[in-house]
Amino acid sequence: MTDISKLKDLTTQVRRDIVRMVHAVNSGHPGGSLGCAEFFVALYNEVMDYDADTFNMDGKGEDLFFLSNGHISPVWYSVLARAGFFPIDELNTFRKLDSRLQGHPTTHEGLPGVRVASGSLGQGLSVAVGAAETKKLNGDDKLVFSLHGDGELQEGQIWEAAMYAAANKVDNIISTIDYNGRQIDGDLSDVLDLGNLRAKWEAFGWDVLEMNGNDMEDVLRGLADAKSRTGKGKPVMIIMATEMGNGVDFMMGSHKWHGVAPNDEQLADALSQNAETLGDY
Repeated sequence: MTDISKLKDLTTQVRRDIVRMVHAVNSGHPGGSLGCAEFFVALYNEVMDYDADTFNMDGKGEDLFFLSNGHISPVWYSVLARAGFFPIDELNTFRKLDSRLQGHPTTHEGLPGVRVASGSLGQGLSVAVGAAETKKLNGDDKLVFSLHGDGELQEGQIWEAAMYAAANKVDNIISTIDYNGRQIDGDLSDVLDLGNLRAKWEAFGWDVLEMNGNDMEDVLRGLADAKSRTGKGKPVMIIMATEMGNGVDFMMGSHKWHGVAPNDEQLADALSQNAETLGDY
């Protein structure tokens, strides 16, 4: 049985990791990372089938995850470390020279859990669809998951991949959009409005559902629902409503914390709002 309280405690600790990592080097992207904490915790602790101890690039016989909006690497690194992919104290090396934890995930450092460099927005869905199709061709019944920023949907390559996946019935993929309505230059509605996202993805041939990405119970429900829809001839898309900077009140409600690190006082404030649960690194 799922222990919701433990998942929520881990989410709080992940938020502490995020703000501490970004503050330490005065660089990084806390806003989107904080908004996606529940999603990553649920995905790696309840949903995906994997073995952190035997990580390899092929990923045969296990579920795969691809982070397309790679700038929110802090949340991913925290969850990977706390899931056992690499030592938790390695989070201290975030964005430092010769670190495996670069600002955007890369592969040449050999960081367990990362199978593709990302952060060049728009490319991740193509990679995930290719991985999912490979699994189908190899008779591998495991799933492929991917996460994308809403501003990323302004990239044309996303829609090429969307058409391809639907046309080729790639029905072993579950993609999620972090729909917080904000991007680096402002609100989506001011920069380039996306319109009716659900209608768009349905028109492109995807099976679409929605969930509240900052409610752990709803995230678990949504991901379970998504898994139940796989294998039925359509790729699956989750539109996940989140708040950028969620869990840190002064970061919420604005695009300004997309890529700005907190100062010493702001770090202390953020940590005071997220009481230590599992121990800092």
